[in-house]
Amino acid sequence: MPAPFTKETPSELPDFNNMEQAYAHLSSAELRRALWLFQTVGNARLVGLGKVLMQWAMALRIPVGWAIRPTIYRHFCGGETIEGSEAQVAKLNASGVRTILDYSAEGKEAEDELDSTFNAILDAIQSTDQDPRHAFGVFKVSGIAPTAILEMVSAGETLSQQQEKAWQRVQKRVDALCAEAARIGTPVFIDAEESWLQPAIDQLAEEQMQRHNRTEAWIFNTVQLYRHDRLAYLKALTEKAQSGGFRIGVKLVRGAYMEKERLRASKLGIQSPIQPDKEATDRDYDAALEWCIQHVDSVSLCAGSHNEASSLLLCSKMRKSGLAVNDARIWFAQLLGMSDPISFNLAAAGYNVAKYVPYGPIRDTIPYLIRRAEENTSVAGQSSRELELIRREFKRRSQVNRTR
Repeated sequence: MPAPFTKETPSELPDFNNMEQAYAHLSSAELRRALWLFQTVGNARLVGLGKVLMQWAMALRIPVGWAIRPTIYRHFCGGETIEGSEAQVAKLNASGVRTILDYSAEGKEAEDELDSTFNAILDAIQSTDQDPRHAFGVFKVSGIAPTAILEMVSAGETLSQQQEKAWQRVQKRVDALCAEAARIGTPVFIDAEESWLQPAIDQLAEEQMQRHNRTEAWIFNTVQLYRHDRLAYLKALTEKAQSGGFRIGVKLVRGAYMEKERLRASKLGIQSPIQPDKEATDRDYDAALEWCIQHVDSVSLCAGSHNEASSLLLCSKMRKSGLAVNDARIWFAQLLGMSDPISFNLAAAGYNVAKYVPYGPIRDTIPYLIRRAEENTSVAGQSSRELELIRREFKRRSQVNRTR
């Protein structure tokens, strides 16, 4: 269950430069592996070659676990099963960081595959019951829905009888996951996706919020602020909730599909939904944080960010508003294997923090791992920053060892 509300307010902001605290959960061997990994993903040519080789191996069904398991998979994923992720869950909890178990199999379209993914997500949600080490459940609607149906519903197209039945199955799956999360008291994130799928996802998320968020926010929709229209969406949704007598749960992220969105808009000759530059994204993200704090009586917030400035801004807004560091309505979240100085220093200061812990069969999580590698290779990626921080901790540990 989320941390209880107290009246204790933060006396000072967290120190994201405390590398000892940030990496205390990693052995020197694990830190060395992280250093090698971020050096590798910082090389665009190596990442590009690795992506081609992985896709080729998957197509030919060549075993790749031997190469992936001890490297990128071990760093960014918890394990192949819920039970196999237990060690990672325990390690995070020991430092005051909660877990968001994320079944990361992607790219399924057949109904039996969608049902299988649904069952795996349901198992993950149910595994959090009575286990306070877990903060949230999570799922992607595209994992339990044919993307063609989501696109048609989003575009307002008329569905055939067969397509309508498929859409009803999607609604039934979403309803079952959200109802179970609310029943056991584990809030659940509905992840954001591409703009041409998002209207259908918004519709599903809002229906579930109206149904389950009457007194507490058990259902969270995700808002990607790299889109120029989503701050307005957040404000309109807040007003809808206030007039409708329910709370909204919102996870704020910058976004994950920028290059794909711009390429599609260019090909179709339509306006891109993406902000003109990073400054505009940062401006809207920070404005969204402020909006949520101003409306905290109607909005529960999770700031999903690897950005130090935005994280400090939220801490500052909480303090100025007299909110407790562990106010159950406000959370921070980062991905496993990234931005540890943010996650662990926030947790040490008493804030509510969770890490996404992806899990699943290695072959099924390859698309997720490719995205992580590409994200860290991009200009806006994290590899150079992660490398700098890890090197600082190596240097600190070396100096400590020399003085012993």
